[in-house]
Amino acid sequence: MCGRFAITLPIEAMSQLFNAIPANDLSIVPNYNVCPTTNIHTITYDNNVRRLRSMRWGFIPKWYKNVSDGPLLINARSETVAEKPAFRKACRTTRCLIPSDGFYEWQRRNGGKSVPYRVTRSDGAPLVMAGIWQDWEREGKKISTCAIITTEANSKTAEIHHRLPVILSPEDWPLWLGEVGNGAAALMLPVLENALDLCRVSSCVNSNLSSGSKLWNPLL
Repeated sequence: MCGRFAITLPIEAMSQLFNAIPANDLSIVPNYNVCPTTNIHTITYDNNVRRLRSMRWGFIPKWYKNVSDGPLLINARSETVAEKPAFRKACRTTRCLIPSDGFYEWQRRNGGKSVPYRVTRSDGAPLVMAGIWQDWEREGKKISTCAIITTEANSKTAEIHHRLPVILSPEDWPLWLGEVGNGAAALMLPVLENALDLCRVSSCVNSNLSSGSKLWNPLL
Protein backbone atom coordinates (compact mmCIF):
# COMPACT_ATOMS: atom_id res chain seq x y z
CA MET A 1 0.00 0.00 0.00
CA CYS A 2 0.98 3.64 0.13
CA GLY A 3 -0.08 5.72 3.11
CA ARG A 4 2.55 8.45 3.15
CA PHE A 5 4.92 9.97 0.61
CA ALA A 6 7.08 13.00 -0.18
CA ILE A 7 7.11 15.56 -2.98
CA THR A 8 9.89 18.13 -3.30
CA LEU A 9 9.86 18.87 -7.02
CA PRO A 10 9.04 22.57 -7.58
CA ILE A 11 5.73 23.36 -9.30
CA GLU A 12 7.43 24.74 -12.39
CA ALA A 13 9.60 21.64 -12.69
CA MET A 14 6.55 19.38 -12.34
CA SER A 15 4.76 21.36 -15.02
CA GLN A 16 7.71 21.00 -17.39
CA LEU A 17 8.30 17.32 -16.62
CA PHE A 18 4.71 16.37 -17.47
CA ASN A 19 4.11 19.11 -20.06
CA ALA A 20 1.07 20.09 -18.00
CA ILE A 21 -0.70 23.38 -17.37
CA PRO A 22 -0.53 24.15 -13.63
CA ALA A 23 -3.60 25.19 -11.64
CA ASN A 24 -3.53 28.17 -9.30
CA ASP A 25 -4.37 26.30 -6.08
CA LEU A 26 -1.51 23.80 -5.91
CA SER A 27 -0.12 22.78 -2.53
CA ILE A 28 3.19 24.21 -1.36
CA VAL A 29 6.33 22.13 -1.94
CA PRO A 30 8.53 20.67 -0.59
CA ASN A 31 6.46 18.39 1.63
CA TYR A 32 8.34 15.44 3.11
CA ASN A 33 5.30 14.01 4.86
CA VAL A 34 2.25 14.00 2.58
CA CYS A 35 -0.66 12.48 4.50
CA PRO A 36 -4.09 11.15 3.51
CA THR A 37 -6.99 13.66 3.21
CA THR A 38 -4.58 16.48 2.29
CA ASN A 39 -4.47 17.98 -1.19
CA ILE A 40 -1.81 16.48 -3.41
CA HIS A 41 -0.46 17.12 -6.92
CA THR A 42 -1.92 15.13 -9.79
CA ILE A 43 -1.68 15.15 -13.59
CA THR A 44 -4.84 14.60 -15.61
CA TYR A 45 -5.70 14.69 -19.30
CA ASP A 46 -8.86 16.28 -20.64
CA ASN A 47 -9.79 18.22 -23.77
CA ASN A 48 -6.45 17.21 -25.27
CA VAL A 49 -4.52 18.98 -22.51
CA ARG A 50 -2.50 17.74 -19.56
CA ARG A 51 -3.22 19.59 -16.35
CA LEU A 52 -1.32 19.75 -13.07
CA ARG A 53 -4.12 19.79 -10.49
CA SER A 54 -4.73 19.72 -6.76
CA MET A 55 -6.87 16.86 -5.41
CA ARG A 56 -7.86 15.45 -2.05
CA TRP A 57 -5.98 12.23 -1.37
CA GLY A 58 -8.87 10.03 -0.36
CA PHE A 59 -11.31 8.91 -3.04
CA ILE A 60 -14.96 9.74 -2.26
CA PRO A 61 -17.57 7.52 -3.95
CA LYS A 62 -20.53 9.28 -5.54
CA TRP A 63 -22.99 7.88 -2.99
CA TYR A 64 -21.21 9.24 0.11
CA LYS A 65 -23.40 11.89 1.73
CA ASN A 66 -20.37 13.54 3.30
CA VAL A 67 -16.61 13.14 3.04
CA SER A 68 -16.43 10.85 6.09
CA ASP A 69 -19.48 8.73 5.28
CA GLY A 70 -17.45 5.53 4.82
CA PRO A 71 -13.93 4.10 4.81
CA LEU A 72 -11.03 6.34 3.81
CA LEU A 73 -10.11 5.15 0.31
CA ILE A 74 -6.52 6.25 -0.26
CA ASN A 75 -5.54 3.13 -2.24
CA ALA A 76 -7.27 0.93 -4.81
CA ARG A 77 -6.10 -2.61 -5.50
CA SER A 78 -5.13 -3.27 -9.13
CA GLU A 79 -6.67 -6.73 -8.96
CA THR A 80 -10.17 -5.40 -8.22
CA VAL A 81 -10.20 -1.71 -9.20
CA ALA A 82 -12.08 -2.40 -12.45
CA GLU A 83 -14.82 -4.27 -10.59
CA LYS A 84 -15.39 -2.36 -7.35
CA PRO A 85 -18.46 -0.09 -7.64
CA ALA A 86 -16.57 2.79 -6.03
CA PHE A 87 -13.72 2.69 -8.55
CA ARG A 88 -14.75 1.00 -11.80
CA LYS A 89 -15.94 4.09 -13.69
CA ALA A 90 -12.88 6.12 -12.69
CA CYS A 91 -10.63 3.22 -13.67
CA ARG A 92 -12.06 3.38 -17.19
CA THR A 93 -12.41 7.11 -17.70
CA THR A 94 -10.51 9.28 -15.20
CA ARG A 95 -7.02 8.08 -14.46
CA CYS A 96 -4.23 10.32 -13.23
CA LEU A 97 -0.54 10.44 -12.40
CA ILE A 98 0.61 11.19 -8.86
CA PRO A 99 4.19 12.50 -8.70
CA SER A 100 6.44 11.96 -5.69
CA ASP A 101 10.07 11.69 -4.74
CA GLY A 102 9.35 8.44 -2.94
CA PHE A 103 7.00 6.92 -0.40
CA TYR A 104 7.23 5.53 3.12
CA GLU A 105 6.48 1.98 4.11
CA TRP A 106 6.52 0.28 7.49
CA GLN A 107 7.97 -3.16 8.13
CA ARG A 108 6.32 -5.00 10.99
CA ARG A 109 8.91 -6.89 13.00
CA ASN A 110 8.72 -9.41 15.80
CA GLY A 111 7.00 -7.95 18.82
CA GLY A 112 4.73 -5.83 16.64
CA LYS A 113 7.18 -2.94 16.21
CA SER A 114 6.82 -1.12 12.87
CA VAL A 115 10.01 0.19 11.30
CA PRO A 116 9.76 2.94 8.63
CA TYR A 117 11.59 2.92 5.30
CA ARG A 118 11.63 5.34 2.43
CA VAL A 119 11.34 3.87 -1.06
CA THR A 120 12.78 5.80 -4.00
CA ARG A 121 13.71 5.17 -7.61
CA SER A 122 17.24 3.85 -7.97
CA ASP A 123 17.98 6.26 -10.82
CA GLY A 124 17.00 9.31 -8.75
CA ALA A 125 14.10 10.23 -11.05
CA PRO A 126 10.71 11.22 -9.66
CA LEU A 127 8.61 8.25 -8.59
CA VAL A 128 5.32 8.59 -10.47
CA MET A 129 2.38 6.54 -9.18
CA ALA A 130 -0.74 5.48 -11.06
CA GLY A 131 -3.96 6.96 -9.71
CA ILE A 132 -7.67 7.29 -10.35
CA TRP A 133 -9.82 10.32 -9.63
CA GLN A 134 -13.32 11.72 -9.75
CA ASP A 135 -15.30 14.74 -8.57
CA TRP A 136 -17.62 14.38 -5.59
CA GLU A 137 -20.50 16.84 -5.32
CA ARG A 138 -23.03 17.61 -2.60
CA GLU A 139 -25.21 20.70 -2.14
CA GLY A 140 -23.18 22.77 -4.57
CA LYS A 141 -19.85 21.71 -3.11
CA LYS A 142 -17.43 19.94 -5.48
CA ILE A 143 -14.22 18.20 -4.45
CA SER A 144 -11.77 16.47 -6.77
CA THR A 145 -10.58 13.28 -5.08
CA CYS A 146 -8.09 10.54 -5.92
CA ALA A 147 -6.59 7.23 -4.87
CA ILE A 148 -3.29 5.48 -5.60
CA ILE A 149 -3.38 2.14 -7.43
CA THR A 150 -1.45 -0.62 -5.67
CA THR A 151 -0.24 -4.04 -6.77
CA GLU A 152 1.67 -6.97 -5.32
CA ALA A 153 5.13 -6.16 -4.02
CA ASN A 154 8.17 -7.24 -5.98
CA SER A 155 10.69 -9.54 -4.31
CA LYS A 156 12.73 -6.61 -2.99
CA THR A 157 9.95 -4.55 -1.42
CA ALA A 158 8.17 -7.68 -0.16
CA GLU A 159 10.80 -7.69 2.57
CA ILE A 160 9.01 -4.76 4.18
CA HIS A 161 5.42 -4.94 2.86
CA HIS A 162 3.25 -7.11 0.62
CA ARG A 163 1.83 -4.21 -1.44
CA LEU A 164 3.44 -1.61 -3.69
CA PRO A 165 2.13 1.40 -5.61
CA VAL A 166 1.92 0.95 -9.38
CA ILE A 167 4.92 2.96 -10.56
CA LEU A 168 4.88 4.29 -14.12
CA SER A 169 7.76 5.24 -16.40
CA PRO A 170 7.49 8.23 -18.78
CA GLU A 171 6.72 5.97 -21.74
CA ASP A 172 3.68 4.66 -19.82
CA TRP A 173 2.16 8.04 -18.99
CA PRO A 174 0.22 8.60 -22.25
CA LEU A 175 -1.47 5.20 -22.06
CA TRP A 176 -2.38 5.56 -18.40
CA LEU A 177 -3.80 9.05 -18.93
CA GLY A 178 -5.88 7.88 -21.88
CA GLU A 179 -4.05 9.94 -24.47
CA VAL A 180 -3.33 6.93 -26.67
CA GLY A 181 -5.02 3.59 -27.29
CA ASN A 182 -6.43 1.11 -24.83
CA GLY A 183 -4.92 -1.47 -22.53
CA ALA A 184 -3.90 0.60 -19.49
CA ALA A 185 -4.67 -2.42 -17.30
CA ALA A 186 -1.46 -4.02 -18.56
CA LEU A 187 0.51 -1.32 -16.73
CA MET A 188 -0.74 -2.36 -13.29
CA LEU A 189 2.23 -4.60 -12.48
CA PRO A 190 5.04 -4.45 -9.90
CA VAL A 191 8.04 -2.43 -10.97
CA LEU A 192 11.30 -4.37 -11.40
CA GLU A 193 13.35 -5.05 -8.26
CA ASN A 194 16.38 -3.07 -9.43
CA ALA A 195 14.26 0.04 -10.07
CA LEU A 196 13.84 0.87 -6.38
CA ASP A 197 16.04 1.62 -3.36
CA LEU A 198 15.02 1.09 0.26
CA CYS A 199 16.40 3.14 3.13
CA ARG A 200 15.51 2.86 6.79
CA VAL A 201 14.57 6.22 8.31
CA SER A 202 13.75 7.63 11.72
CA SER A 203 10.47 6.83 13.45
CA CYS A 204 9.82 10.59 13.47
CA VAL A 205 7.87 9.99 10.26
CA ASN A 206 5.35 7.96 12.27
CA SER A 207 3.72 11.22 13.29
CA ASN A 208 1.68 13.09 10.69
CA LEU A 209 2.79 16.28 12.44
CA SER A 210 6.46 15.71 11.56
CA SER A 211 7.90 17.65 8.63
CA GLY A 212 11.13 18.69 6.96
CA SER A 213 13.97 17.04 5.09
CA LYS A 214 15.18 15.33 8.29
CA LEU A 215 12.51 12.71 7.67
CA TRP A 216 14.58 11.42 4.74
CA ASN A 217 17.83 11.12 6.69
CA PRO A 218 19.09 7.50 6.75
CA LEU A 219 18.95 5.84 10.14
CA LEU A 220 22.55 4.83 10.75
